[in-house]
Amino acid sequence: MKDDLFTFLKGFAMGAANVIPGVSGGTIAFITGIYERLIEALKRIDVTTLKMACRFQIREVAERIDLRFLMAIGIGVALSIMTLAQVFKKVMEHSPTGERALWAFFFGLILASLPAVGKMVRRWSAGAVVAGVIGCAVAVGMAFLSPANESSNVFYLLLCGVVAMCSMIIPGLSGSFVLVLMGNYKLIMIDSVSALGDGDLVAALKVLVPVGIGAVIGMLSLARLLSWLFRTWHDVAVSAITGFIAGSLVIIWPWKDKVVEGFAKGEGVKEKIVGYENWHLPSFAESGTWLAVGMMVVGAGLIVLVEWLAKRGKGAGVGG
Repeated sequence: MKDDLFTFLKGFAMGAANVIPGVSGGTIAFITGIYERLIEALKRIDVTTLKMACRFQIREVAERIDLRFLMAIGIGVALSIMTLAQVFKKVMEHSPTGERALWAFFFGLILASLPAVGKMVRRWSAGAVVAGVIGCAVAVGMAFLSPANESSNVFYLLLCGVVAMCSMIIPGLSGSFVLVLMGNYKLIMIDSVSALGDGDLVAALKVLVPVGIGAVIGMLSLARLLSWLFRTWHDVAVSAITGFIAGSLVIIWPWKDKVVEGFAKGEGVKEKIVGYENWHLPSFAESGTWLAVGMMVVGAGLIVLVEWLAKRGKGAGVGG
């Protein structure tokens, strides 16, 4: 029961993180130590599991896909999105000071996690170092990409689903931000969803069905690929992800300017971040700077506290 509670809390944190541009639930899963277990559980959702389910072998299915673990994560994510994530969303939409403070909190959280994440690499070989540098460079480069043009081609929509789902699984990458870069955020997240709400099922499903199929393909295929990488090239895979998370700090850095584009949504306008510019150091003459710095320290301190409690718990276990 205690393990289930901790898993639920990690899922809750994953759901909250998805609201912050540049922070993904995969990042939180990685730095809290449940990422590889999550990938293994997703990998086992396959034809064999489906056949077992059709034979009503419920207990065997639950054991095979680590259902108790997935449910704790899923409930945590869902509850977070319905509660805390909605609060975060409102803060980011209506309070520039609060938005910067949230960015700062997650920046401190992730920055302080990097040493512990790096320790997951068992041996820093040349290959692991190169993989880390490449991962970091790719993440940094994404912050400077310009959005592509919109396309409703069915194969491109399938690709959008695959890439968006992969970006949600890969730590350090935001799925919605990737859709913006691919040029189809408005088509998928606004136009098709609005069409669904207006009762135009044909228009909505023409977009959502290919994206959904792509998302399922992306989730199952990437889970298998990552599982194989962790088993075969563990240090290289962990190093690449560590580099990717480190590079994503460029996107999360609180003191920068957003490039925002407005998308018509019904009678209103929905704004979406399409990029960033003008990275700069904080000015302590500005209001809210001390709050942001304080939140950065709180985020880093939280990781330090968790690691200290974990070491203390292990020490107590050994002594007993």
